[in-house]
Amino acid sequence: MRVLVVGAGFAGAIYSRVLAENGFHVSVIDRRSHIAGNCYDFLDLSGVRVHKYGPHLFHTNNQEVFDWLSRFTQWVEYEHRVQAKLPSGAFTPLPINRLTINSVFDLKLSDEAEVIEFLRKESEPYKTERPGNAADYLNGNIGKLLTDLFFRPYTKKMWNLNLEELSSSVVRRIPIRYDCEDRYFPSDKIQVLPENGYTALFENIFQHDNIEIKLGLPFEKDFENDFSYVFNSMAIDEYFGFSFGALPYRSIKFHLCDASDSGSSTASVVNYTDSGAYTRETHWYRLPGNVAVSRVKSVEEPCDYRDNNFERYYPVKTADDRYQALYKQYKQEADKRENINFIGRCGTYQYLDMDQVVNQSLLGVRRFISSVR
Repeated sequence: MRVLVVGAGFAGAIYSRVLAENGFHVSVIDRRSHIAGNCYDFLDLSGVRVHKYGPHLFHTNNQEVFDWLSRFTQWVEYEHRVQAKLPSGAFTPLPINRLTINSVFDLKLSDEAEVIEFLRKESEPYKTERPGNAADYLNGNIGKLLTDLFFRPYTKKMWNLNLEELSSSVVRRIPIRYDCEDRYFPSDKIQVLPENGYTALFENIFQHDNIEIKLGLPFEKDFENDFSYVFNSMAIDEYFGFSFGALPYRSIKFHLCDASDSGSSTASVVNYTDSGAYTRETHWYRLPGNVAVSRVKSVEEPCDYRDNNFERYYPVKTADDRYQALYKQYKQEADKRENINFIGRCGTYQYLDMDQVVNQSLLGVRRFISSVR
């Protein structure tokens, strides 16, 4: 059976490799000029490894996912830490923890019980039993001052939405800590980066006699006639000609620049709390494996995907779930087709971490193989 896979990111790579190992002949196409999707990385002129589409930091508790990927790369350990730059110019840990609260409020809270009690006094009662919007959730857990400082300007820049319009599920991803833990993913047992970068990892995944790749080639529906089945990671609304309306995405413009004037922060990533155009900066030379002396960083400027060459990064999730309802209309149309399946972030209109994409793809491709044998 000849199979077409549209997209050379994580979803497309996993589907391609598992199909190839099971005797399928797989053609992979991608409109971009490179493999690895948004995980694509490269060495700049000074030898610093840069993730072109922003930092991708692998973390998981899923041992099966980690073991599968480990077939194609060695790893280096990396525990991610983020700091926020306050209006005063000082830096404080993010997500919010005891150190953050002490810094913002000039306090000396010494244990979790004191932090919990302080936040209880700061917080406001939920307006509904289960807060659907981000403002209610945050105000009810950390209070208005911390909400407006760390989340309100950032949300407006990142999503072009007010907190009252944003789904609470978006901010629930960011934990609130009562201790001094400053790792961004403290609950994940596995926190690593590919030793030679993500692009090399993808090269190894695609290295199979049953896989052929064509880059710089956008999908056309006529391609379907040449294959028995298609796994498509393109935007599902684009595939159907936006017949029910366009699904919104946020995108990022990355500005690569010198980082020698970055102040006293020691974190790889610094979030901005101001209301300017930029959300955060990533100091690439601080990631493990970099031996170059160049101090290079990228500064992120969120925008609508239509203002960035239609580069779709983040599906928009509102408090009223109106775009999920729109996606379901496209999903119903897709389900009517026997020989195509939509995969990945854009194909399923989901915001997914890397390990979730890998897990979802492994489960999906194995179900498909079982169904045709």
